[in-house]
Amino acid sequence: MDSFQYRNGQLFAEDVSVADLAEEYGTPLYVYSRTHLIEQYNTLVAAMADVEPVVCFSVKSNTCAAVINTLAGLGSGADVVSGGELFRALRAGIPASKIAFAGVGKTRDEIRYALEEDILFFTVESEPEVERINECAVELGLKGRIAVRVNPDVDPKTHKYTSTGKKENKFGVDLSRARAACERAAALPAVDMVGIHMHLGSPLMDVSPYVEALEKVKDFCLEMKAKHATFRYIDIGGGLGIKYRESDEPFTPAQFADAVLPHLKEMGLQVVMEPGRFIAGNSGILVTRVQYVKDNAFKRFLIVDAAMNDLLRPPLYEAYHEILPVTETSETFFGDVVGPICESGDFMARDRDLPTASEGDLLAVCSAGAYAFAMSSNYNSRPRAAEVMVSGDRHQAVRERESRDDLVRGENIPEW
Repeated sequence: MDSFQYRNGQLFAEDVSVADLAEEYGTPLYVYSRTHLIEQYNTLVAAMADVEPVVCFSVKSNTCAAVINTLAGLGSGADVVSGGELFRALRAGIPASKIAFAGVGKTRDEIRYALEEDILFFTVESEPEVERINECAVELGLKGRIAVRVNPDVDPKTHKYTSTGKKENKFGVDLSRARAACERAAALPAVDMVGIHMHLGSPLMDVSPYVEALEKVKDFCLEMKAKHATFRYIDIGGGLGIKYRESDEPFTPAQFADAVLPHLKEMGLQVVMEPGRFIAGNSGILVTRVQYVKDNAFKRFLIVDAAMNDLLRPPLYEAYHEILPVTETSETFFGDVVGPICESGDFMARDRDLPTASEGDLLAVCSAGAYAFAMSSNYNSRPRAAEVMVSGDRHQAVRERESRDDLVRGENIPEW
C-alpha cells in the first residue's frame, strides 16, 4: 500500500494533508502511516501462514512506541539487540514470550534482565556468550533458552555494511563450528539449546540468498532436531527489501513464501522471522522545509532543515531515498538536497534530478519509516525531530520535538 499520495496537487498521508501536519508540528517531521504498518504485517503473516511463524518486529529499525504498540496489537513479537530495546518492546506491549534477543556484545546486566523477564530465547553469537548466559542463569536460579546464530557464508549482494551472513562478518559462528557450539550449549546445566538463527543482511531484493542459506543449514537442523528434544526453532532473520526507487521491484511476501516454505516445512520446526524494514520502511516520510536555494558554477543546492543527524542512511550507506514535493510539480533541476550540518557528507540526495523548489517549500523524503529516526542523533547540537502517526483522518504526535533544554539534560559542570 502507498499511504502517501497526491490529492489535487497536495501530498497526503492517508487522509491528512502533509502541509497541514508540517504547519501544526513543525519541521523536520517524521510522519508514519498506521494503516501501512498493519497491511504490511498482515500481508507477510498471510503469505507464511502454512508455517504459522512467530513474527518478531526488528525494533532497531524503528523504536517508536506507537509503531511497536500497533504491531503488538496484531500479535507481533520483537527482535531486540540491547537491554534498551528490550525495555522499549516490553513497555510498548510486546510479551516477553515473543522476544528474541540478538547482538554480539550482550553484557551481564542485559542477560540478567532478559532472563528475569523470561524472553523467548537469546540468539547467541559466540561460544563465550553461551558460557556467560549459563553463568548468569545459574546465579539467578533460572534457565536460559538459546538459539545459536549460524553464519552460512552466503553473499546477500547488499551494501558491505549491512551484509551479516558472510564468513568475514562479525556475526554468528560458521557452520563448521556450529555443531560443537550446539553440543557444548546442550551440555550446560542452565541453558536449553532450542534452535538456530541466521540473518544474511538487508535489504535483500532477491529470494535466492535465503534459499541458498536454508539449503546449507537444513541437514544440520534435522540432525539437531533428532538429537535434542529441546531443539524446535529456526529463526530465519529479516532483511526483506522494499521499494526505495520507483523502478525497484523487490520480491513480494508471496514470492518469498513460495521459495522458502518447502525447505521450512521439511524441517518441521517453529519458524521465527525478524522483519523490520519490510513492515516499517515505507510507512514513513521525513518532511523538511527548504531554507535556501544556492547556486554555484557547477550545480544547485536545496538547503533544508533536515540533516544527516535526522537521516543517516544516504551518507552512511550511499542509500537512495525518493524526494517528493509536498505541493506537486513537474519541474526538476539537477543537483543536491543538503542539510545545515558542517559535514560534506550531510546530504539527502546528491547529483540527481530533483523537484524544483523555492525557499519555504516543503519536501518529503520517502522510505523514512525504518533506520531513520532510530539512527538519529544530536550531532551539531540539533534537537531530534518530532514523530507523528496518522490513522485515516486522525493524527497525533507520538514523540515530541526535543528542546534545547533536552540537549543538556543530565549534564553538569564540575564546581572545580
